[in-house]
Amino acid sequence: MLSTNVLILNRHYLPVNVTTVRRAFCLLYQGVGKVVDNEFNTFDFESWAELSVKVGDDSVGLIGRMIRVPRVMVLTAYDRLPKKGVKFSRINILLRDHHTCQYCGRHLPRNQLNLDHIVPRSRGGLTSWENVVTSCHECNCKKGGRTPLEANMKLVQKPFKPTSIPFWGFSSKKRFYEEWKPFINFVDYSYWNVELEP
Repeated sequence: MLSTNVLILNRHYLPVNVTTVRRAFCLLYQGVGKVVDNEFNTFDFESWAELSVKVGDDSVGLIGRMIRVPRVMVLTAYDRLPKKGVKFSRINILLRDHHTCQYCGRHLPRNQLNLDHIVPRSRGGLTSWENVVTSCHECNCKKGGRTPLEANMKLVQKPFKPTSIPFWGFSSKKRFYEEWKPFINFVDYSYWNVELEP
């Protein structure tokens, strides 16, 4: 339960991140954030802990009592918006490639995947969005220090630099909660973030 997801909003109630319940409780206890319920009421740690846990509520145990798991939190002093650029990181490459080997197409857990340079670094290949893909260990070994053409391997999709933060795609590992709906309008988001053709 502590590793499930909580939507984090800035103080203007715009989504900025998804974090774990464990981290959300730390923010709540430190007074950095408040829980937002279905009626848009906000609660600090003490008032949230005083709410009774109903049957069917997600909850965790404290000493001598249970506390409901928050699903939406608002940061009390954070007013910035998410960065428009996408950070070039391992997790964002995995999210872009949907945890799928870009050579054999198998969907695998993170610990069974690594990153592969399409044009190997030993041959001048850059570490960039367009030259790095997710691959399984077997395909990476099979390809070795060659290009996919030389290794007779084909890419599942051409690598690209994402134009939006992968968190918004809610990868298959992240569960979408009913409590998030008022804060995330996927129709609006899709409309404004789809690339237009010339």
